[in-house]
Amino acid sequence: MNQIYLDYAATTPVDPRVLDAMMPHFSVSFGNPSSVHRYGQQAEAAIESARETVASSLNCRADEIVFTSCGSESDNLALRGAALAMREKTGAYRIVTSKAEHHAVSKTAEQLERYFGFEVKWLDLDEFGMVQPQNVERALDDKTALVSVMYANNEIGTINPIGEIAEVCHRHGVLFHSDAVQAAAYLPVDVQSLGVDLLSIGGHKFYGPKGVGVLFVRKGTPLIPSQTGGGQENNLRAGTQNVPYIVGLAEALRLTVEEREQRIAHVKPLRDQIIGAVLETIPDSRLTGRMESRLPNHASFAFKDVDGNLLLTLLDAASFACSSGSACKTGNPEPSEVMDAIGLSREWGLGSLRITLGKDSSSNDIKEFLKTLPSLVEKARELAKDKRG
Repeated sequence: MNQIYLDYAATTPVDPRVLDAMMPHFSVSFGNPSSVHRYGQQAEAAIESARETVASSLNCRADEIVFTSCGSESDNLALRGAALAMREKTGAYRIVTSKAEHHAVSKTAEQLERYFGFEVKWLDLDEFGMVQPQNVERALDDKTALVSVMYANNEIGTINPIGEIAEVCHRHGVLFHSDAVQAAAYLPVDVQSLGVDLLSIGGHKFYGPKGVGVLFVRKGTPLIPSQTGGGQENNLRAGTQNVPYIVGLAEALRLTVEEREQRIAHVKPLRDQIIGAVLETIPDSRLTGRMESRLPNHASFAFKDVDGNLLLTLLDAASFACSSGSACKTGNPEPSEVMDAIGLSREWGLGSLRITLGKDSSSNDIKEFLKTLPSLVEKARELAKDKRG
């Protein structure tokens, strides 16, 4: 049986059109963009053209785009840079975020608290993993430096009301960052409509290469660079730019915006088919995340009395690549922070499964998956029961 890939939230293959755009910059146009000679000028022109393309896709100015190595670096730069800058400017020392954030945000916030003298306020989530604007408002005070709330949750697919949260933050004079790494493949990333001050994206989530990201920094937003050296990226991110990858990200984002509606039309019915069939055919199963405000390619579940990592192993042996939110620490699986944050007990939270679709997913793939999954969940339950005793 052919391998069936159902983990597009983890990464996507590089689109052949993106690869074609990248290839000349590995060999023919290989110059350092900081060099004065013609090779350098060609490389710099390629980067500035890519910057214009990304700015057009995000509906912002080209000088508001900072190229980074990935979405995680963009998150790190946003949190560290804005928190340090706001403390220097106003004395504010609180960061407001949620435990459901990607670790690039939550672990950075924890480090700022532990080593840099900041204080973190953790936002409560509703049962669907959504951050409510009123909860953000309650968490703000005159010592709040920054709020960071993700656009869409990578683990359970819930879309947060980013525009409303941005309004709340700005009413209180607080900077707002959103991690849109998971969202950018399917949701509009118009930063004017969203109202964000800072926005992170990563190329490999929408058919671009791994190892390149973007941080949108609204003009006038104070930001202290984390990586110092040369004056690249408007003095906000030192280091020789990765020209082919930047070109690839720009082309991938352009295609994503251009083809978004047809990609949604392809994946959403398949997603709904998975959700309906799983809840109907597998006992003690539940959808995690919100149904009506959810990424169109994303289905996620919790199965009672199932070890999610064991289920992934069984699926992989049956030629299906999926993912789970449970983390295995020294042989002792634990539910993810997201499962805890939405209030699932351990017997449910350990059994998480995420299925994410892409433009190459087919209805036959889904039929095969739905035919196989119920028996594997049953097998995982039996094995867990035997293990318990």
